[in-house]
Amino acid sequence: MPELPTPKTRKTTSWSAIWVLPLVALLIGLWLAWKAMSEAGIEIQIRFENGDGIQAGKTQLMYKGIQVGKVTDLHVSEDIKGVVATVEVLKEAAPYLSEETRFWLVRPRVSLAGVTGLETLVSGIYIAIDPVKGEPARKYTALTEPPPLSDSLPGLHLTLKAERLGSLEQGSPVYYRQIQVGQVKSYQLAEDQRTVEIKVHVEQPYAHLVRKHTRFWNASGLNVTAGLSGVKIRTESLLSMAAGGIAFATPEHRQDSPPTDPSIPFRLYDGFESAEAGLRVLLRMDDVSGLSPGNTPVMYNGVQVGTLKKLDMDKDFTGATAELTMEPRTEDYLVEGTEFWTVKPSISLAGITGIEALVKGNYIAVRFAKEGTPTREFNVRPKAPPLNTDAPGLHLVLTSDRLGSLEVGSPVLFRQMRVGSVQSYQLSRDQQRVVIGVHIEPEFTKLVNESTRFWNSSGVTLKGGLSGVEVKSESLQTLLAGGITFSTPDPKAKPVTRPRRFTLYQDEDLAIAKGTLIEISVPHADGLKEGTPIRYKGIDVGEVESVSLANDLSGVLVKARIMQAPDRIARAGSQFWVVRPELGLLRTANLETLVSGQYLEVLPANKPGAAQTRFTALAEAPDSLARQEGLRITLSAPRRGSIKPGVIVSYREVPVGKVLSFELGKTADRVFIHALIEPRYAPLVHSGSRFWHTSGVGVDASLFKGVKVRTESLESLMEGGISFATPNEAQMGNRALDGQTFALHDDAEDEWLTWAPKIPLGN
Repeated sequence: MPELPTPKTRKTTSWSAIWVLPLVALLIGLWLAWKAMSEAGIEIQIRFENGDGIQAGKTQLMYKGIQVGKVTDLHVSEDIKGVVATVEVLKEAAPYLSEETRFWLVRPRVSLAGVTGLETLVSGIYIAIDPVKGEPARKYTALTEPPPLSDSLPGLHLTLKAERLGSLEQGSPVYYRQIQVGQVKSYQLAEDQRTVEIKVHVEQPYAHLVRKHTRFWNASGLNVTAGLSGVKIRTESLLSMAAGGIAFATPEHRQDSPPTDPSIPFRLYDGFESAEAGLRVLLRMDDVSGLSPGNTPVMYNGVQVGTLKKLDMDKDFTGATAELTMEPRTEDYLVEGTEFWTVKPSISLAGITGIEALVKGNYIAVRFAKEGTPTREFNVRPKAPPLNTDAPGLHLVLTSDRLGSLEVGSPVLFRQMRVGSVQSYQLSRDQQRVVIGVHIEPEFTKLVNESTRFWNSSGVTLKGGLSGVEVKSESLQTLLAGGITFSTPDPKAKPVTRPRRFTLYQDEDLAIAKGTLIEISVPHADGLKEGTPIRYKGIDVGEVESVSLANDLSGVLVKARIMQAPDRIARAGSQFWVVRPELGLLRTANLETLVSGQYLEVLPANKPGAAQTRFTALAEAPDSLARQEGLRITLSAPRRGSIKPGVIVSYREVPVGKVLSFELGKTADRVFIHALIEPRYAPLVHSGSRFWHTSGVGVDASLFKGVKVRTESLESLMEGGISFATPNEAQMGNRALDGQTFALHDDAEDEWLTWAPKIPLGN
């Protein structure tokens, strides 16, 4: 058998090309996995009230008509009160899935404002998104209604305030000249729960039509106005009649109004007539008699500028709030200072006013202020205000202690001819005086100048005395209705051309009285009254005009007028005191005051001093010795006893001086009595002199000597007194110095009574 050939062997590698296919498949698989993961969407969960129309794998998430996601799962929420849809959103939308992002379902919606979501009839409902950048979130609650238009939408975004919503709703149109230029975005109750805030959007091409003074009104339904002149029906459009709407326009007289500030809300009027006629103004009033809502006009200088719209009584019926509609032309004048009042026919002693109201009924009058803070709420005045100070004529202010029988309309007279009238009256700020406003007619203004004096000529003035009775009245008109009269003593005085203040005197005598007015403070007013004279050396130099309590109730304030020698009397240093009758065993004085009454005495200043109008009365008449020359000494005693000013100081029972005053010492342990020794007897007082009380009766009694009664004089027995003695030359010492102090003893020693030095007296 032939041998088989031996095969040739050769060593080969373990790699085979067949392995290329699995590797390629693996790489493709990894690439596909990476691509699937990188392109996978973001899963979010949206909670809905119900899942009607939502289908997993079909319902889409749409933004501006472009699909940005799809519902992948739908299940009931854990609290079974809603459904939760899992939505896969494109990865590119991740930055817009924030906490502020909103979702809602878009369904077919038919309303009077229009049809929306019509495309869903073919494609089915879908979920809409309003993306907002911010903090990321993955769980959301869907809105029950589509959100309003975004505030970032180009155009003008405004807020309107209305008392009620009417038939407006989201999407209701906004018209300008019956062209739709915007729509209602949303509405809600205001914070005060009394008004409705309506957000509207005006498209960008029409934003410039809204100005600061633009008027908005509710154009819903029909606006019917009926009256004796006929019936007027107004509507903005058929759509607004059915679905509601808002219209706006700018009044013709406001065409130059500046652009509006979107942050300031506008008022939404009830209708075209309200917006055209008016501004809403509230008046607070107490009396509504004769006023009729819808009929009562608001008048300015005979021209109607508004109408009373309605009246709302307070809960307690003590007042009412009236709502007016004012013409837009009055807007700039509805400021603080504008005044309203009710005009009614009135008949009084001062005349007849408001006679035109007898024909056309009561009405509300207004007087506009030129400047002030804008406002829409006012208080009705109880009566017509006085004329403005810029009205023709002269406006003056008079001040008086009391009003008397004056009232608005009372005449102002000059030589019994009417030249003006009382315009107003009120209390001053401190409520101590009455402030009266008067008006002088233009043709009589030259009668008033700096010298003019005004007085109250109301009623009858009676003055009586022993010489007879005087009756005085200005005129029959002022007797009944009151009035003011004035006179101008100096026609050449500086004229009065602008408002100024005058004093209104109570009568003519006070008004024309000359002299200087002063005030005197007294402890009490016993015997003092208006008309009490002021005398000097028995001659009347002045008269008391009024007596009143001081503000602090510490005394009485007397106002008096000095008519003779006022330059000497109304000076610093003058002294006043009340002269009263004095009755006593030893002294009787001023008995004439028992018949004529008490009066004030004045002692003018010895030397000319500065002018002074306020004085304090002395408690009693000053002692003439107090102003005389002499030796002034001070006596020190443990107590005053019966010593008082005026008590006699005697030497050997001869009066040589008087007590001037007394006071407590600085440490209150002694009484210092100041006395004056007449110049002639001044040499009697030496440093060795002894002083003692001589008041009362001194009694010395003993068993063997009997009883001895000692007294200086009857006068010292009744009023008290002081005596002194000076020792002989060896003990008398030097002459006393002015102001030297001596001890005052209770009794005299026997030795003192025996002293009898020879001392030459002065001249």
